[in-house]
Formats: sequence, structure tokens, C-alpha cells
Amino acid sequence: MAAMPRTRPWSGPAVLSYGFRPFFLLAGVQAVWTLLVWTAFQLGLSELPAAWPPAAWHAHELLFGYASAALAGFLLTAVPNWTGRLPLSGLPLAGLAGLWLLGRLAVAASGALPAPAVAVATLLFPAALLLLTGREVVVGANRRNYPVIGLVGLLLTAQLAFHLELSRASPAPVAAHAAIAFYLLLILLIGGRIVPSFTTNWLRHARPGVPLPAPFGRFDRSTLGLAGFALALLLVDRLVPLPPAVPGLAALAAGLAHLVRLARWRPFATLAEPLLWVLHLAYLFVPLGFLAAGAGLLRELPGLLLASTHLWTVGGIGLMTLAVMTRATRGHTGRALHAPPATAAAYLALAAAALLRAGAAVLPEAASLLVPTAGLLWLAAFSIFLCGYAPMLLSPRVPAGSPA
Repeated sequence: MAAMPRTRPWSGPAVLSYGFRPFFLLAGVQAVWTLLVWTAFQLGLSELPAAWPPAAWHAHELLFGYASAALAGFLLTAVPNWTGRLPLSGLPLAGLAGLWLLGRLAVAASGALPAPAVAVATLLFPAALLLLTGREVVVGANRRNYPVIGLVGLLLTAQLAFHLELSRASPAPVAAHAAIAFYLLLILLIGGRIVPSFTTNWLRHARPGVPLPAPFGRFDRSTLGLAGFALALLLVDRLVPLPPAVPGLAALAAGLAHLVRLARWRPFATLAEPLLWVLHLAYLFVPLGFLAAGAGLLRELPGLLLASTHLWTVGGIGLMTLAVMTRATRGHTGRALHAPPATAAAYLALAAAALLRAGAAVLPEAASLLVPTAGLLWLAAFSIFLCGYAPMLLSPRVPAGSPA
């Protein structure tokens, strides 16, 4: 994201002055709340606050609760930079956050509400977000980002499909994996811009003379197309089983291609700055997920195939959103673009959570230990985020370059 554009005058609470503020805060709270309840449920300490199958509640509230709030915070901050138009603030921003909260309340009360009412309540927020951001991109003639808005629209479709699957007494695995695929494509598309861009800017200042990341070109376009093709095959395979070699080889090819893409961005040159190496690390989980999925299909190892889901969700989606939320919060509230030790610890905790959760899929005999440990590490990571970044999100911008 570039420098923050001009804003509408707003004299109310700072949290409603810019889109990243309420939605990054809500994302952090949702991340802690969801995993706290989920971990307690897995340990037999509590029931889930919904009338859905446990796996469906877990997937919905992370994909369409946590991740959608993080995505909203990013888009409501990035789109004004892309288009040069005024950002959403004040009461309209509060109203959009209210729609997100309405969805969470509807899911929690799903045992007492008709299923169609719950579905409508949860779909109002993504529909409003699509209309608001889509309008700005179209009116601003920002054609470069039409694919981003298209993927936001596909996420809305996946959430609708989720409720349709639920209505058939299914835990909605197909819709959930479709949503994961769309989030991964957003990471590959947007991450493919910001990771090398931020790395280039930092290297020029901190390490002049070090080779810079390769610019976006034909190779990057090819890797994006290959990833989309592989994700489509993996999704089709869930609907109509394909010969394992077809999605398996495509996934392996996509994983290897994106490992090469990441290597071209000079990840090892960023080890001195956590705000940068975490972006590279989060991106790494995407090709690792492809490689696990491909190997799982080709070797007929369902545990490895399941591990790919957790590498993508906890590592790819979870860590990339945490990385973007911390960086954007620091930059847009006037803080120095340097991660303190606590923030770096949060990154490492979440990366470890991804590896342990994936490991539990491969080693089911150790799942009783690895799964709760992964949950606690997730909780630690987002608790650190809330403790360190909620005050920044709730208070006015400080003078540029402030250390904390």
C-alpha cells in the first residue's frame, strides 16, 4: 500500500477514521475468540455457540469471520490508494462494521434462528464490501485491480454456497475449500506485488548494492495461471474424483513454480527486518501447501493432503493477514516500519502453529498433543497482536516515525 490519501474530515473516535482500524481490531478479536472456543471444545471443556457441525462452524468463522475482516481492513485502506478517491470513514464505516458483527451474532444464535435468516445476516457484510470496493475501483477506472474485486465476488459466492451445503446437512467442505482457493489467489496476486515492492524499498535504503527482487514479468503471470489451474483441479477433484496424477502433478508444478518465484524476491536478504521476512515466510506456506497436496495425491497419503489445508489456512492466510495487519497498522498510524521483538514472536508463534497443525494431520497418533498446542500458539500470536496493536488502532495517528 502506498502513502495514505487525503481523508474526509472526521472528529469522532479515531477507530472510525479509516477502514483498517475497526476491521483489523475486529479480526484480532475474532481470531482469539474463535480459537479459544474451538480449543476448549476440542478439549471437552465447552460447547460451540452454534447449531452447526463443528467443522462447519470452525471453517465459517475463520474464513468468513476472521479472514473477511482482515481482508476488509486491507481493501478499505488499499482501494483509496489505488484510485485516489476518498476512503470510507465515520458512520458509514461503523455501519459496515455493524454488518460484520450482525453476521457473527447470527451464527452464534443459529440454533434459535431459521437457517435462511442466518444466511442472509452473514451475507450482508460481504455483499456490502463488494459493492463499496467494486464501485470505487470501477469509478476510479482502476482496471489493474479488477481481478482483486472479482476474487472478492467469488468469495461472496463461496459463502453463499457454504450455506447451501449446510442446508443439505453437510459441513460444507467444498465451499470452504473454494474460499481457501480464492484467498490463496488473493495472496499470490496482491502478495506478488507488495512482497517484492516492500523488499526493494527496504534493500535500497538498508542494504544498497544487494541484488533487488526480480520485477513482475511473464514468469509471474505464468505462475499465477498455474496456481489457478492447480487450485481449480483440486476443487473439481472434490466434486468429481479425477485420476490422482492430474491434480497431483498440477499441484506439484504450482508449488515448485512459486518456490522459484519467492526465491527471485531475495528472501534471505530481509532477515534483519521481521516486517519483511514475515511476508516472505507467509508466502512460503502457499507453495508448501501445493507440494503437500501434490505429494499426498500422488502417494495416496490422505494425511499429507489434509496437511496442505492447514499449511494454507494457518500459515498462508493466517500469517499473511497478520503480517499485513501489523505492517499497515504501524505505517498508517505513524509508527516506524520496524517490528519490535513481541511482534516478531507473534510471527514465529503463528508459523509454528501452522507446522504443528499440519504435522497433526500427518501424525494422527500425536494429534491429541499437536492440535491443542497449535491452537495455543495461534492464541498467543493474536493475543500479542491485540495487546500491542489495539492501542494503535484505537488512538489518533502519532508523528511519523514514532517507535511505538
